[in-house]
Amino acid sequence: MKVGIPSFLEDKSLRLVMFGGKGGVGKTTCAAATAQHLSQCYPLGSFLLVSTDPAHSLRDVMAGCPPPSNLKIIELNTQECLGRFMSEHCQHLRKIAERGTFLDDEDINQFLDLSLPGLDELLAFLEISKWVEERTYDSIVVDTAPTGHTLRLLNMPEFIQKWLETLDAMLAKYRYMKQLFSGAYRPDGLDKFLTNLSERVGKMAVLLRAPDYSRFVPVTVAEPMSIQETVGLILELESLKIPVTEIVVNQLYPENNCPVCSHWRAHQRAELASMFGKLSGYIVWGVPLYSEEVCHPKALEGFWKNVIDLNIKSLEISVKKNDLSIRVESSLVPPSQQTSLLIFAGKGGVGKTTLACATALQMAQDRPGQEVFLFSTDPAHSLSSCLEFPVGPSPKRICAGLTAMEIDAQAEFDSFKTHYQEELNRFLQSILSNLDLKFDREVMERIMDLSPPGIDEVMALTRAIEFLAGSNYDILILDSAPTGHLIRLLELPEIIDQWLKVFFSLFLKYKRIFRLPEISKQLIQMSKDLKILRSILLDPNRSALYAITILTEMAFQETKDLIAACRRMKINVPVLLLNLATPESNCPFCSVLYRRERQIMDKVRKTFSGLEQTVIYRQGEIQGLEKLGKLGRNLYKTKTEKSQNDYKVKYEANGITELLNGAR
Repeated sequence: MKVGIPSFLEDKSLRLVMFGGKGGVGKTTCAAATAQHLSQCYPLGSFLLVSTDPAHSLRDVMAGCPPPSNLKIIELNTQECLGRFMSEHCQHLRKIAERGTFLDDEDINQFLDLSLPGLDELLAFLEISKWVEERTYDSIVVDTAPTGHTLRLLNMPEFIQKWLETLDAMLAKYRYMKQLFSGAYRPDGLDKFLTNLSERVGKMAVLLRAPDYSRFVPVTVAEPMSIQETVGLILELESLKIPVTEIVVNQLYPENNCPVCSHWRAHQRAELASMFGKLSGYIVWGVPLYSEEVCHPKALEGFWKNVIDLNIKSLEISVKKNDLSIRVESSLVPPSQQTSLLIFAGKGGVGKTTLACATALQMAQDRPGQEVFLFSTDPAHSLSSCLEFPVGPSPKRICAGLTAMEIDAQAEFDSFKTHYQEELNRFLQSILSNLDLKFDREVMERIMDLSPPGIDEVMALTRAIEFLAGSNYDILILDSAPTGHLIRLLELPEIIDQWLKVFFSLFLKYKRIFRLPEISKQLIQMSKDLKILRSILLDPNRSALYAITILTEMAFQETKDLIAACRRMKINVPVLLLNLATPESNCPFCSVLYRRERQIMDKVRKTFSGLEQTVIYRQGEIQGLEKLGKLGRNLYKTKTEKSQNDYKVKYEANGITELLNGAR
């Protein structure tokens, strides 16, 4: 290993540097430390640090301290970007719809009141693209959302071009009629609006692929699921032709004689060797695990000082792994028999997938005769890796009482759109009146592209609700996307319900045009499933959200945001899991971690005193059914323990605690 400096810290030509990867690997810290480094090295320059993650952490990593005078920090609010766009261009969209569809003013107003597909996130990124193009800043550093949603954003230019083509198709009929009756057509303000927006999207696509100006830096930690996700991310970036030259591996354990540190160091080297075997041609930088949390400008200044250039030869020294036992501070009372939906939620990288899998296995074992359905809505699925069992987009039997599924949300929506187009084509072939097929057909085929953002994820979730409503399963356990996107998902049913009402009103109003019985049936079923989902979410006896956090200041702040959002939406949060805690140790390094985490633990317990809490200590990588099953048994009380606890509660209520305590 040798000391060096990453090119993104010294290449003056880079105008855009994006940090991305799995949740919890340190993207925000890397982005903030890079922006701070650039602002200090080039005091006469102008720099921007910006976040596109719905669950912003930039202010947290700066610990509320002001940045250097030549560094600006922006946590982009995508809805505000969309609001400004609609305020400026709503009339353009209205006129396009008036000219190009059979819809009247009332219909158009309904559609414009709905969210447009992904436009909020795209417009936020277009602002970044504009700043780069106009050289507003010498360099812009971006802290992106976790992998799955970042890839969707990077694919957004192509998606939005299709949306613009839909709007252009609406104008095609008007242009044709104008030319037919006037003999000529001159482009007007609407054409200019579409052309300008299309050019902006095109410029953004070019910028993202320009190696001289733009760079994407994947950040990972040396753990199997993170490495696997990083390899997939890099392959996808290669296919999108987005330049990647360097990878950052964060949180590497130090060289010492501590058995815990030695275990993790050997484990990390093995995983890095695996990554080198899957990827080649990239420079890999290693950043140590710091005993003090990097959560202050002073700490950020030193973040890159100990970076090392990793290579495959440096990983050949083997260190014996120690078998670390699973240790949980106190077992939890299992969810009640009435619970039919259990959501595991939290910041990326806190262990949602591991704890969801362990819980599902324990419930399948502890409730013979009942069926547990474990499913994931995160675009970057991890169930297969965690279970060490191939899970796909259709239900897969894992063991007695447990079935799992990694829902492909985009595929669900694409299938729906395909069915819509097929039924529409059959209907249009059966009639010729009331339609100018040359233009109306294309507009009608594209109308599904006006669906609200996130409808794919909601459709995927309602697919799981179908299983519950059909009595196939007794409880659904959701391994959710990280905090920001989960909150959006939980808020979406109401938005999608509004969208469905608009379509239902159109089907009724234009039943001679929209005669699509199969699609109508699907939309009606979706509406029913949404009602079931909303009723379950709002019933504390039937649903629960288990919040998961780790003992860092940034995770604590994000947990407060998550629980506040759940309380606002009246979603039941009875349990808080404090995961990946450092055990007490004689190791100087581990001792500093332990003391730091205890301070956070005190804040957590005081802030969320009303929640059932337990601490899960850091241990070896938990993958596979055997280890997950062991974690589940440690995490939850057995039936005997639970009955004893119920007995104690019963007698405490009658003021005779001594009887049970004496029996123990």
